[in-house]
Amino acid sequence: MPADSIRRDAAAIGFATGAYAISYGVLAVAAGLSVAQTCAMSVLVFTGASQFAVVGVLGTGGGAAAALAPALMLAARNAVYGLALVPVLRGRFGTRALESQLIIDETTAMARAHADPEIARRAFLATGVSVFVCWNIGSLAGALVGTGLGDPRALGLDAMFPAAYRALLAPQLSAPGARTAAICGALLAVALVPFVPAGVPLLAAVLGVILGMRAMRRAAQAPEAA
Repeated sequence: MPADSIRRDAAAIGFATGAYAISYGVLAVAAGLSVAQTCAMSVLVFTGASQFAVVGVLGTGGGAAAALAPALMLAARNAVYGLALVPVLRGRFGTRALESQLIIDETTAMARAHADPEIARRAFLATGVSVFVCWNIGSLAGALVGTGLGDPRALGLDAMFPAAYRALLAPQLSAPGARTAAICGALLAVALVPFVPAGVPLLAAVLGVILGMRAMRRAAQAPEAA
């Protein structure tokens, strides 16, 4: 892939992610974070799903511990991405540690789209820098806008968090057992909402994966039985 094409794709991904970051900034301020805290999370955490999880739990009255658990679970996938990107992250330990901050869904997808390690590295870095810059600018813009909006629920902005999660979930539902896991997890979470602190239903929803795995095994065994 030519360098111009890589830069063009990286810029497009960055702009799209930056627009998405504005909603995070608005919700973070509405959940009680300051502008500085909102921006610090984007710089230091830099993984959208986890950041949305934190502000979603805080926004419903949950504490830091309840917010941290689902955020860590969502961020754990980046460790798996890191293993897949070993050929891309090269150089001294300090360089690799710094570049590892850019390991997210978008950079991994761009890097894995190329068999040549050198091209993959360029795609990874271009996308990572583009998304990092745009995500942090969007977070700041959203936080500044959010401080003047008052109650986001009056404008329907509280729908951003569940909408963002549905957007993350939708592409995964085609996998075997995924729909069973999603439905069971959702039903369990909804059933627990009136009885447990905020954040706990999200953690409990992970148990839906057990039923999803059983459904996946049954689907795999069906052709053999036939």
